[in-house]
Amino acid sequence: MPPVTACNLDGVRTDRIFSRLEQEPARPLTPPPGMSGVRKALFFTTLGICAAIVMAVLTSSRLVRLDWQVMLFRPYKQWPELHAFLDYFVVLGQRGPTAVLVAAWLGWRSWRQRTLRPLLALGTSLLMLNVIVGAAKLGMGREGPHYANRIGANEMFLTGDIFPSGHTANAVVTWGILAYLATTPRARRRLSVVAAVFALGVGATTVYIGTHWVSDVLLGWACGLLILLALPWFEPLIARVEAYLLRHWYRLRESSAPGFVRPRLPGVGAGPIGRGGAAGVRPPAPSPEPVLSSRSADRPGRAGDPRTHHPSHAGRHAARSERSPVTPSGSRRPPGERTVSRTAPLGPRK
Repeated sequence: MPPVTACNLDGVRTDRIFSRLEQEPARPLTPPPGMSGVRKALFFTTLGICAAIVMAVLTSSRLVRLDWQVMLFRPYKQWPELHAFLDYFVVLGQRGPTAVLVAAWLGWRSWRQRTLRPLLALGTSLLMLNVIVGAAKLGMGREGPHYANRIGANEMFLTGDIFPSGHTANAVVTWGILAYLATTPRARRRLSVVAAVFALGVGATTVYIGTHWVSDVLLGWACGLLILLALPWFEPLIARVEAYLLRHWYRLRESSAPGFVRPRLPGVGAGPIGRGGAAGVRPPAPSPEPVLSSRSADRPGRAGDPRTHHPSHAGRHAARSERSPVTPSGSRRPPGERTVSRTAPLGPRK
């Protein structure tokens, strides 16, 4: 290694690294994705694919025959050298580790951008995933390849819970939410490629290991994509929940710290909860400026007036600006300059 010198240290731009840890002054300007016509068409097309896969398994069609052919082929015995690596790679589809990893990243983004939308979108997608995929698993009760009872059977309505593949659906949703929440088109394209690689790889790995049928993986991909396509329908609910949480959070901060001032969050208009800005956050009221009356120099100050501690000298203090400041060396006013009273009429000096 080269010796550490001042030139080497100067070449390390740590300011760029630490600047990324600071909060951004405003939220992202990119609006949440809407439910466009193309997205609706993709949603209902994916929903039809899900129904077609379920019907193909229920009727023991060629898809079930493909399941058995791949299972009897035993890929983990054909390519045993991949087994060690794929045992770790399949963890990218497990709900616990991936949810913690993605939640940590989205939590940092929420703190930087002063918005709870990334975390709420992740929570909404995972809730839908548990409800939809969990209900389908328990309702159809399909046995896995290692617990199959009869060759060629669809193994439906037994004691299993592997249809659809939870690993595959979780990989689609957990990594796809990063692309969904991207704020630039370039970042969305790159994250979509990363999410697709992880989702396809996790699904193929479960077939390689032998824990899922091919039809399980196909339905897992379709269910995960279905959840991502349906997220824009939940954006109004996410905005209302975010407004509710932020409003109560700021109230808690104000009660615990009397000097706390609610920050103004730009980029969000007034909602049903508050008129002053995002999430019911009201901007601080402007402090009233003191107004001096023109008669304050003609009459003594009143008791309790903080500006006049000595009523007998109130007129003298009020007219202080008309006198030239005097120092031990003399007056600082230029010689020959006339003192103009405040009550003198405006006009050119004669």
